[in-house]
Amino acid sequence: MKEKIREILNTIENFNADSIDELENFRIKYLSKKGIIPALFGEFKNVAPDIRKEMGMALNDLKNKTQEKLNLIKQEIDSKSTSGQQQDVDLSMPVDFMDLGSRHPLSIVRRQILDIFARIGFTISEGPEVEDDWHNFEALNFIEEHPARDMQDTFFIDDKDEKVVLRTHTSSVQVRVMQNQQPPIRTVSPGRVFRNEAISARAHCIFHQVEGLYVDHKVSFADLKQTLYYFAREFFGEKTKIRLRPSYFPFTEPSAEVDISCNICGGKGCNICKYTGWVEILGCGMVDPEVLENCNINSKEYTGYAFGMGIERITMLKYQVNDLRLFFENDLRFLKQFQSAL
Repeated sequence: MKEKIREILNTIENFNADSIDELENFRIKYLSKKGIIPALFGEFKNVAPDIRKEMGMALNDLKNKTQEKLNLIKQEIDSKSTSGQQQDVDLSMPVDFMDLGSRHPLSIVRRQILDIFARIGFTISEGPEVEDDWHNFEALNFIEEHPARDMQDTFFIDDKDEKVVLRTHTSSVQVRVMQNQQPPIRTVSPGRVFRNEAISARAHCIFHQVEGLYVDHKVSFADLKQTLYYFAREFFGEKTKIRLRPSYFPFTEPSAEVDISCNICGGKGCNICKYTGWVEILGCGMVDPEVLENCNINSKEYTGYAFGMGIERITMLKYQVNDLRLFFENDLRFLKQFQSAL
């Protein structure tokens, strides 16, 4: 057997082929089930025990070298074939550029917003889009008779008891965070929300929000103002100014609306800011102590602030888009404008 192995190995080392067919015939002859090398493995059982180890190693080495030789010749044949094809290429023909995909403008802005808050220690929290009444309303001071429920036209999943809804804001995620985590809490909650509104250039039944929450010892309204000032300067530019106007939300007290100096006209007045020099971007306020208690957080020991913004609103300001419906129609003429945006 040793002599056979030596002869076969010598044949394999000297073998060469110019075509795939010739190479395949060689493979069948030596490595197929009924080939020469598998036949030698069949004879291995008759080898004397004292040389079995030596013969086994020699057979394995023969099989491996045969396979390596086949792979090497195949690479050479493929290389020659590719080289021949390249000679047929007309280098004067115009290049056919592939259309590159692009991120959706809402995804671009969402990531930019989250990156800004991540730099000052906010984590990301997400929750279900189908919510129960308690997380979406009651825990946030929207009691059943509260007139503020009329502020949000809700999609109810179960018409019988109206206890399961499509969430109207991502504040429900903040409730879940406060229920399951003790302060300090510093988180932002991005997500899709739903309200039963007529679709127009300025409103839609589906939109996206980013809401923030910070709960800890001695959190003040000054902390809230400074956080929002930092965000406005980072997102809209260093020259951006903010102003806070008193407002009302059931789950914050005191509450405010936040405006920024118009980044289109620099505060001089234009049709974007309705010639006021200011544009509203979000709502905010100090978390109502009752909301903290609803989530089993001691309101005498902890305070907190919350804010919320619509991603569509921020995107419209950033890219000067005047029709909200463009974000949902998937018109390639619109989306291709964001190919270079990260």
